[in-house]
Amino acid sequence: MNAPDAAGLRRRAQELLAAHPPATTGRTDFLKARFDAGLAWVHYPAGLGGLAAPRSLQPVVDAELAAAGAPDNDPRRIGIGLGMAAPTILGFGTDEQKQRFLRPLWVGEEVWCQLFSEPGAGSDLAALGTRAVRDGEDWVVDGQKVWTSSAHLARWAILIARTDPDLPKHRGISYFICDMTDPGVEVRPLRQITGEAEFNEVFLTGVRIPDSRRLGPVGEGWKVAQTTLMNERVSIGGARIPREGGMIGPVARTWRERPELRTHDLHQRLLTFWVEAEVARLTGTRLRQQLVAGQPGPEGSGMKLAFARLNQEISGLEVELLGEEGLLYDDWTMRRPELVDFTGRDAGYRYLRSKGNSIEGGTSEVLLNIVAERVLGLPAEPRNDKDVAWKDLAR
Repeated sequence: MNAPDAAGLRRRAQELLAAHPPATTGRTDFLKARFDAGLAWVHYPAGLGGLAAPRSLQPVVDAELAAAGAPDNDPRRIGIGLGMAAPTILGFGTDEQKQRFLRPLWVGEEVWCQLFSEPGAGSDLAALGTRAVRDGEDWVVDGQKVWTSSAHLARWAILIARTDPDLPKHRGISYFICDMTDPGVEVRPLRQITGEAEFNEVFLTGVRIPDSRRLGPVGEGWKVAQTTLMNERVSIGGARIPREGGMIGPVARTWRERPELRTHDLHQRLLTFWVEAEVARLTGTRLRQQLVAGQPGPEGSGMKLAFARLNQEISGLEVELLGEEGLLYDDWTMRRPELVDFTGRDAGYRYLRSKGNSIEGGTSEVLLNIVAERVLGLPAEPRNDKDVAWKDLAR
């Protein structure tokens, strides 16, 4: 079967709407029907939510369904599943894993989290110490993960653990799917500078994971993880937003609505940030177009770098523009939110929350190295640990 073109996708969307009118169809039922019709992510294979159509045609379907009032799958709430778990499962999962996980993931019935970062590994993810030891048809996992968004909501987690400490750190890692409801999984909130506990630390004590929930070969988890990380950086830094979307929007609105706050210096800085935000938005559009030709590459690291820097600088300008008002904060209540809402809160929240943008999804320092070495082709930093067994590394 040939992949449909734009007209064919519109026709399929109209057929879906006729068979499942949004006004009379339950939200979950409609989303399941959309997935089964291949209109979830059109570039995925048939039977897995797609039609093997060009990725660039997804907006055609989205616009047709949105115009009819069809529900979406609340992508902000399930962003880790959509942006990280799904492309990794598609790339490395077995047929059984794809059939089991992709549909409830996209529909939003099952939330996902990411068990990568560790308190003892810092920015050197490959130095992780969480162990997975083979025991028959299972792996027994012990360790600690940190900065885990949505762990308090998640049913499933993508997990990397060390399966061979006798190998160098990048070669002794394997990749698993962990059931967050299994015995031995403990989630503790991490209260942040915003007052919320959006992040968590996760303790794994004797957690048994069937070998059937391993992604990729044993010992090749680092390769699998690279797919996850590259997709993560694209999803963070290259998200599709309208002009004046994101952090620049609230500042521009305040500038237009509050002329008494304006100064010449603030005007010049706002213009600079507005242009940089628009350049970043257009660059993100170009990056998504490049994805049509294949998997995301290291360029996403550059987008994520720009995202972090701009968010921090723009939010600082907003606080300064508001003067005394910018020092106020709406609510320090300890909460465990379902999503991060930059534009729905006040300037103080945006300023504080954006401090994490240069840490989450890869620190800016690590991403600068990636851009230097893999995009610009500069010489790699000298390293003396590449051929040393992980167990012999100084810690």
